[in-house]
Order: sequence, then C-alpha cells, then structure tokens
Amino acid sequence: MLFQQQWRAIIWALFILVITGIPGSYIPGITTFWDWLQPDKIVHVFIFAVLSFAILYGVRSQYYQSKHRYYYAVIAVGSTAIYGLLTEVLQHYIFIGRHGNVYDVLADCVGALTGWLLFIWVNRKKISVHPANS
Repeated sequence: MLFQQQWRAIIWALFILVITGIPGSYIPGITTFWDWLQPDKIVHVFIFAVLSFAILYGVRSQYYQSKHRYYYAVIAVGSTAIYGLLTEVLQHYIFIGRHGNVYDVLADCVGALTGWLLFIWVNRKKISVHPANS
C-alpha cells in the first residue's frame, strides 16, 4: 500500500541519495551568510521541493478530505527536511569526495517548504472544493 501511494517520492528519494553521493569537485567554504546563495543551493531547493511535493501527492486524497491537513504537511515537510539532513551527514562522513554543509541543510528545508506551498497552489481548487470533514 505504501509503495502504491508513495512510489514517486520513494524513487525521487533514491535519486537524491545517488546524486548526493556522487563525488563532486571541492567547493570553497562559505564565509558569509550571503555566500550561501550559490547555484548549488537552487538545486537543493528544487530537488527537495520535488520530494516534499511527491510525498503530499501520494496522500492527496486524504489531504483534500482531512481537517488535519497540517498533519500531512508537517509529515511531508518534516520527513523531507530530515532526509536532507541525513544526506548531508552521509556526505560529511560516508561519501568520498563530498562534504556536508549546514547551508545545504537550510536550502533543503526551504525546498521542503516550497514543495508544500507548491502543492497547495497547484491543488488550490481541489482543496477549496473539498472542505475538511469532521
């Protein structure tokens, strides 16, 4: 049952794991807060937005009909953010030629929130048509 509903999210999560494990070239350390706005952060936001969106897409029928919509959002955003943290820990300690980065985790969290907001925007008519049941 889980795979039937979440196969998109599972496949995307595996894709993220593979691409975060590929050895990359050395990226200089971040010296200021504004330096975190590098092109790779946009990639982080994108891939984790897709993951968060895919998780919510897998439970969309429950999301539309539930008065506890934020429960599903917290699960999707929270699990995506935790997965982002996990990939950075793996990069720091396990993956060769990679290094974990706190700003990447921040970008992953922004991506998780972006995916939820995109899900709401894409499904705004369905969500408003299906008021939350008691």
